[in-house]
Amino acid sequence: MEMLTLDAFEEAAECVKRVTRETKLIYSDYFSAQTGNKVYLKAENMQVTGAYKIRGAYFKTSTLTEEERAKGLITASAGNHAQGVAYAAKAYGCKAVIVMPETTPLMKVNRTKSYGAEVVLHGDVYDEACEYAYQLAEEHGYTFIHPFDDPAVATGQGTIAMEIVKELPLVDYILVPIGGGGLATGVSTLAKLLNPKIRVIGVEPEGAACMKASLERGEVTTLPTVNTIADGTAVKTPGTNIFPYIQKNIDEIITVSDDELVVAFLDMVENHKMVVENSGLLTVAALKHLNVKGKKIVSVLSGGNMDVITMASVVQHGLIQRDRIFTVSVLLPDRPGELVRVASVIAEEQGNVIKLEHNQFVSTNRNAAVELTITLEAFGTDHKLRIIKALKEHGYNPVQKVASL
Repeated sequence: MEMLTLDAFEEAAECVKRVTRETKLIYSDYFSAQTGNKVYLKAENMQVTGAYKIRGAYFKTSTLTEEERAKGLITASAGNHAQGVAYAAKAYGCKAVIVMPETTPLMKVNRTKSYGAEVVLHGDVYDEACEYAYQLAEEHGYTFIHPFDDPAVATGQGTIAMEIVKELPLVDYILVPIGGGGLATGVSTLAKLLNPKIRVIGVEPEGAACMKASLERGEVTTLPTVNTIADGTAVKTPGTNIFPYIQKNIDEIITVSDDELVVAFLDMVENHKMVVENSGLLTVAALKHLNVKGKKIVSVLSGGNMDVITMASVVQHGLIQRDRIFTVSVLLPDRPGELVRVASVIAEEQGNVIKLEHNQFVSTNRNAAVELTITLEAFGTDHKLRIIKALKEHGYNPVQKVASL
């Protein structure tokens, strides 16, 4: 069957129902109010394997012959496609070998192993892992399932658009993350087949915007390096086979910074009580970049497989960015009662001290001055400025420092 056609999408939609969880659109009061639009979330982070990738992996596996499956499946992935292929292989009772970058979060590695796959760690980024996976496929005769540069895989991913349009027929915009381009290819192609008026916006991290570079040059372009916390979209080279579909069906590419992803993570946790990985947050961070009002917008949350250490780091940096955690230092005489005096000023402004460092050796004359470094919790920027102002009014000269917990 020819892929990326309406018939193929319909077949894929029925096929993936065997293994996927229904992910109904979630209306976001918070993001709607923030943007002046009607914003809905397609929560693929709640999918069986924690990401949309199971759709393409399972549909692709279903199109293989018995002989191809019997050889064993192999792929390269930073995590989510790995779990999709592992799950599909388990469902069909065949072997799966997954090559993952050495930088892959431990949770994604362990989850992939839990589905019965053999995991091989190689390289620093996806592209290096993929090259090694091709080498292993040739050596052992495995059937390679590409994570994005395969029309059958992209057709499986595109079933997301089928579900979106069925549930929200008058959708105006669909925002979709882009790494290599498989998800964007499937979603944009089907969306345009169903309704050419739907605008499909691809979103990439600033540090790995290979599709944006490719579209600007009019040909598939390889970035020299990638650097982003969105590990699932840290791709140097987009798919060659799918690139023409991106050129035809993607209306615009938006890039977002890592700092924006950090803020989006806090927004999602606090307002929707959902954990979404950095790549999945691209479409949320991009909402503020859309210069439209009153539109029906769907942000595809592509996955939620984030390890606890990364989560803790993102939360910490997010709180610091929003001035809910900040650090100042003050100089004060080294005599009884001075520390209590400073603490009282902060308490009067409802600041919460979470860490103190007392350095008696900042000056040779400690009676004249010792340094007190204070890390505080505040309600936000306005509250932080009130605390700093109060310290100044009581004779201190607070100096802001880089905050850390």
